[in-house]
Amino acid sequence: MTNRLDDAALSQLFLSARSRNAWKKETLPDQTWRDIYDLIKAGPTSANASPARFVFCTSEAAKARVARHMMGTNAEKSLDAPAIVIVAQDLDFARKIPFLFPHNPDVQHWFGEPKIRHDTAFRNASLQGAYLMLAARAVGLDCGPLSGFDEAGVDAEFFANTSIKSNFLCVLGHGIDTPFDKLPRLPFEEACDIL
Repeated sequence: MTNRLDDAALSQLFLSARSRNAWKKETLPDQTWRDIYDLIKAGPTSANASPARFVFCTSEAAKARVARHMMGTNAEKSLDAPAIVIVAQDLDFARKIPFLFPHNPDVQHWFGEPKIRHDTAFRNASLQGAYLMLAARAVGLDCGPLSGFDEAGVDAEFFANTSIKSNFLCVLGHGIDTPFDKLPRLPFEEACDIL
């Protein structure tokens, strides 16, 4: 891949994109969420482990179930959106490695130690959550990522008796609020080194 994206694409993905706080009340087709996942799953993860699990809460009932675990005004500002996505990680992701990494299925044994398993699941699911936001923006949606929620409550509500744990929430749809000006970011010299 040698072609740089044009300025309009870079702006849509990064430069003009903002986290949104109010949403057009609409229902989007299930194919929208499938299209987004088809983009997410193409992104790299460690040993192709793909530990993220996504729950697209699109019905009023499902959105209410997740919203009751949100803190502050997060619930009120999220319910109109077409989807509230629970981005989670499967701590038992290694059992899928023989399928996902067929040329070396023994890689699943790399993740036997609980700390390595947890760190790998969390790190790579977080990465896949970032892919979710970029994929949503790529198909023309806005995002509202949230960490203000009761993780234990969401886990009990959606993942009881499983090896899946919530990571963060991301509201998806068409934002209707006036976005804030982009907040400051650290300059290269403060955030980076070239060695």
